[in-house]
Amino acid sequence: MAYHVPVLLHESVEGLNINPDGTYLDMTFGGGGHSREIINHLSAKGRLIAFDQDKEAFANAIDDSRFMLIHSNFKFFRNFLRYYKIKQVDGILADLGVSSRHFDSPERGFSFRFEGPLDMRMNRDASLSAIQVVNKYDERLLTEILTLYGELPNARKVANKIIRHREQEQIDTVEGLAEVVGTLFPPQVKNKMLAMVFQAIRIEVNSEMEALKQMLLQAEKTLQSKGRLVVLSYHSLEDRLVKNFVRTGNFKGDKQTDFYGNVTSPFNQINRKVIVPSEKEIEENPRARSAKLRIAEKE
Repeated sequence: MAYHVPVLLHESVEGLNINPDGTYLDMTFGGGGHSREIINHLSAKGRLIAFDQDKEAFANAIDDSRFMLIHSNFKFFRNFLRYYKIKQVDGILADLGVSSRHFDSPERGFSFRFEGPLDMRMNRDASLSAIQVVNKYDERLLTEILTLYGELPNARKVANKIIRHREQEQIDTVEGLAEVVGTLFPPQVKNKMLAMVFQAIRIEVNSEMEALKQMLLQAEKTLQSKGRLVVLSYHSLEDRLVKNFVRTGNFKGDKQTDFYGNVTSPFNQINRKVIVPSEKEIEENPRARSAKLRIAEKE
């Protein structure tokens, strides 16, 4: 089964402005598409360190002395660099998209298109799964998650419907959850709304927003001067965090100014206008449709 097809592959690797002798990080190895392209630009002295929290990704590991794959969530990447005595790197690439393999594997529970257990864990060793979120979280917390991470306009109704149903029986399958909340949505937007529900729960299960924040803060400290940060995001929450961080150095987007009133940030934006896939790429890979690429250079 195919992994996530690399989106904006050449644009993102070009964005790294690779020094052949440099050290680079691929935060989301997946099928290894971006990593293989980065290695193609490295000399014998260059090296690439990749991270993935899903053990299944290791089936795609690259047999190359310049490459290392680490089983970990990228929010811990700086700990591993310290262990390997690496202080700074020349570039960091993070493709935040969920892999096609996850969406297309019914047993992983990421997609409402299939029957399967309500799981959604990217790291299958993690203790929290979607089944706990759906069946244990109270109505206030469920509403908050569906509002913040799913941007659902009727989040409170969805949460209430889940609560009332689970009082009768546990919701433990993908199809079960889709059936419970699906009746709240008009047929013409049902699939879109279900996707928002599943996105919200998945983000909560995997602490995706918190992990992204931690990774970005560490990236600022780890990149050397003129090092590049390249991030591919797939929904507005991620993109807003990345955009605010590279523009202002904080997640709220609050502009800091120096003595002369000039806006200060640890980064320079390489592309002030976000890069999106071409119509041709979207036609060949529909999952690229929502991708947004931002490239920044450390001061």
